[in-house]
Amino acid sequence: MNSIEIGALSASSETLADLADLLVETVAAGGSVSFMHPLAPGAASAFWEKSLAAAARGERMVLGAWDGTVLVGTVTLLLDCPPNQPHRAEIAKLMTSVEYRGRGVGTRLMRAAERLAVDKGRTLLVLDTATDEGASGLYERLGFTLAGEIPDYALKPHGGLTGTLIYWKRIGASSR
Repeated sequence: MNSIEIGALSASSETLADLADLLVETVAAGGSVSFMHPLAPGAASAFWEKSLAAAARGERMVLGAWDGTVLVGTVTLLLDCPPNQPHRAEIAKLMTSVEYRGRGVGTRLMRAAERLAVDKGRTLLVLDTATDEGASGLYERLGFTLAGEIPDYALKPHGGLTGTLIYWKRIGASSR
């Protein structure tokens, strides 16, 4: 796992293709990341083009985990909050390639996102994850606190409803 490098992503044709492939793979494997299976590669590319354009405007940061030249994971730190919430950020779209799951990639991505949030002066992180087959165990191991569950929040990628679990974590100066 030492060969995994984490860094901010920007729009290049290669990165967009890698991100689109990862999103399609995640949805096909049942990942509840706002899309339904089968996800067309063009729709995945369009999502990442918009996301990386928002990153270029400073509204978010998209991080990638690389094993050499292979993108094996990503997470997004949403920074564009309403005027009364300049102290918080939101974690979104944590994805790890099926082949790399259980090998610490998600943990490394989350820790990097948390450090970036602290660097941006944020003191609260929030996120949500699917009740069914979500990453609640990972988030709890990383110190996130469960705020509650909303039942029947979204459709699972292959059909059927799932609830969502809402988590929060104090970071930076406020976490001491």
